[in-house]
Amino acid sequence: MNLEMMHLQNLLTIKKLKSHSSVYKLCIIGLGNPGSKYNNTRHNIGKDLLLNLSKSFIEEFKNKSKFEADVAESHNGDILWVVPDNYVNNSGKTVIKILKKTNLKITDILIIHDDLDLDIGELRLKEDGGHGGHNGLRDIITKLGDYNFKRLRIGIGHPGSKREVTNWVLNKFSSNEKKIIKDSFVKLDNIFELIINNKFKSAQKSLHTK
Repeated sequence: MNLEMMHLQNLLTIKKLKSHSSVYKLCIIGLGNPGSKYNNTRHNIGKDLLLNLSKSFIEEFKNKSKFEADVAESHNGDILWVVPDNYVNNSGKTVIKILKKTNLKITDILIIHDDLDLDIGELRLKEDGGHGGHNGLRDIITKLGDYNFKRLRIGIGHPGSKREVTNWVLNKFSSNEKKIIKDSFVKLDNIFELIINNKFKSAQKSLHTK
């Protein structure tokens, strides 16, 4: 097959794909463990933040087995919201399925996750990088073989000892910590339009400026 024929075949394939599936601009994934016993734990703050943020745009999420996740769309189908069915340490399964079955590229993915190295409720946007010891990010990077996805880190504090980390991330927030987290959610609301309009650096500047 010559190059001209290959190019024509690729164009036809792309048109066919677009006619049968949504074309997204951004995918937001909130990491968290499944099951009610993990609700409101530190490790589930990514999932909780996503669900709180989505309330203004989405009525309900639907389970999609092809993604191994609960999903929803907003902004005229531009934004795909995702809550994986898998445990945090196995988050990569959902991410890789989304990349295989949609038009999204890895740079179109925004992962919301807990971060031990940040104070309670502290928010940071990051465009790429390593896993920083987070097993969910570690699994995503390992399965994708790439780290060039966006992240929204939300602080859950550190217990002070590595030996206490496992129990710490599965514990729930105190009443005072919940108030701080709530304020963080409001702060994110104020810059969310910048994120979905692909003004990531402006969102970073606004979020990181005290």
